[in-house]
Order: sequence, then C-alpha cells, then structure tokens
Amino acid sequence: MKINNIGNQNINPYQRNMNKLNSAEKSGKSPSDKIEISTAAKEMQEVSKLGKERQAKVEALKDQVQSGNYTIDPKAIAKGLNHFYQS
Repeated sequence: MKINNIGNQNINPYQRNMNKLNSAEKSGKSPSDKIEISTAAKEMQEVSKLGKERQAKVEALKDQVQSGNYTIDPKAIAKGLNHFYQS
C-alpha cells in the first residue's frame, strides 16, 4: 500500500514568504525596516563632563612626561596596589 502527501511536504515556506511580500507590494504598503536606539546607547554617544575632565588630565600628564617634569609617587602606587588586592 502506497500513501502520498502525508504531513507538510507540499508546503514551501520560501514561496509562502514571497507570496506575503508580493501581496504587501500590491496593496501599496511596502515593508520597512525600523531601528531603535536604547537610552543607554544614547548616553554612551554623548560626551560627558567626566570625559572632558579625563581628557584634560591626560593632556596635562602628557605635557609633564614630554617636558621631563613628571614624578612618580611610590607611596601612592603602593597604596593603590594594596587597595586593589585587598578589595
């Protein structure tokens, strides 16, 4: 006994998707893409006050290093390392 066409063998999902697109084009409504940017991403894009202060500090340190006036405070480095490893 031979049984044909059992299940969803005759359904072509690609063709079904193409039919939906074609019917949308015929009705005058074209599908459009949409993008939304989260508030967190918007905040990251903005230049913050902290960024400006940090840039000024980096420029000052850069000038000190280039002029040879930059001095290292070993106690501050040791304190920072101690705090890092103790936390």
